[in-house]
Amino acid sequence: MQSRPRRLRRTPALRALTQEVQLHPSHFIHPIFVHERADVTPIATMPGVSRHSVESAVAQAREALALGVPSVILFGIPDHKDPLGTQAYAEEGIIQRAARAIKAAVPQITVIADTCLCEYTDHGHCGPLCEVPGLGGAEGWTVDNDASLALLARTAVSQARSGADVVAPSAMMDGQVAAIRAALDETGFPHVPIMSYAVKYASAYYGPFRDAAGSAPSVGNRATYQMNPAGGYREALREARLDAEQGADTLMVKPALAYLDVLSLLRREFDLPVVAYNVSGEYALVKAAAQAGYMDERRTVLETLTGMRRAGADAIITYHALDAARWLQEQVGR
Repeated sequence: MQSRPRRLRRTPALRALTQEVQLHPSHFIHPIFVHERADVTPIATMPGVSRHSVESAVAQAREALALGVPSVILFGIPDHKDPLGTQAYAEEGIIQRAARAIKAAVPQITVIADTCLCEYTDHGHCGPLCEVPGLGGAEGWTVDNDASLALLARTAVSQARSGADVVAPSAMMDGQVAAIRAALDETGFPHVPIMSYAVKYASAYYGPFRDAAGSAPSVGNRATYQMNPAGGYREALREARLDAEQGADTLMVKPALAYLDVLSLLRREFDLPVVAYNVSGEYALVKAAAQAGYMDERRTVLETLTGMRRAGADAIITYHALDAARWLQEQVGR
C-alpha cells in the first residue's frame, strides 16, 4: 500500500479540515501612530500606514473592531520633544488623550500603550542619556538605565490612568518590568497587564518605524541596550526569564520574521502568552515587492502571519492587520 499525503490536499475543504495552524483576525493587534495634528499624514516609508489625529485614531479602532481585530497598540508622536521625554508621561500627552478617546468611543476594544521614551526624547533614545566610560564622540553615549526606570514607571501609570488596558514597555532597560509592576500596583492598577518587549533585538528592520515616529538616535546607537542579533538562545532565555520573574504577563519577540526560532523557543520554555511583532521593515519589504509586481501581497502576508502562528505566537502585532482581517473574512465568505 502506497502512502499518498496528497490525498488530503486535493480540495480546499480537505486542506482546511486537516490544517493544524489557524489564523484569525482575533490574533492581530493593529498599530496606530497618533500625532498632535488634526490631519492624517501618510508615511512614505510605510505605504498604506499614516500618522493619525486623535479623532482618526478612534475611527481606526472602530474599523479594527468591526473587522474582528480586538486590540490596538498606540504609538505617540508629540509636537514637543526634550531630553527626558516628558510628553510620554504628561497627563495630557498624545497617547493619554488618544487612549481616553478610544475607550470612550469604542469601549470593547483593548487599548495597548507602547511604554517607552524614544518617540518623546529629542535625541531619539529610550531614556535620558549618560556617557559610556572609556568611549568618546558620538559612540560615547547610552541610556542611563536606572534613571529611566522611574520615568518608564511614571509613563505606565499615566497610560493606565488614561484608560489603557495594557502597558507594553519596549525600552529594554534592566528591571523595567519590576519597576512598572510595582508602580501600577501601588497606584491602584494591579489589574493592568504588562506586555513585555522581552526579547527585542538591535535590528535593521526598524528603519521605517523610526521615520514614522521621528525616533532615530541622533548620537550613539541602541546596541548598548537592545539585544545582539547574534547573541543566541541563552541571551534570549535570560531576558525572557527575567521579565517573567518580574511580573510580565506576556512575552514579546521583536522583530518576528528573522527570529521565528527564538519565538518557538519561548513558546516551548514559558507558559505565558507569546506575542510576535511583525515590524515596520518586514511590512515595507512586502509592500515594495508587491508594488513592483514581484510578489502577491495577499498570499505573502497571510503565509508570513501563518508562519508566526506556527512558530508559537498567540498574538501578532502587524501593520497588515486590517488588510489581513479583510482577506480572511473573504476566504470564509467564499
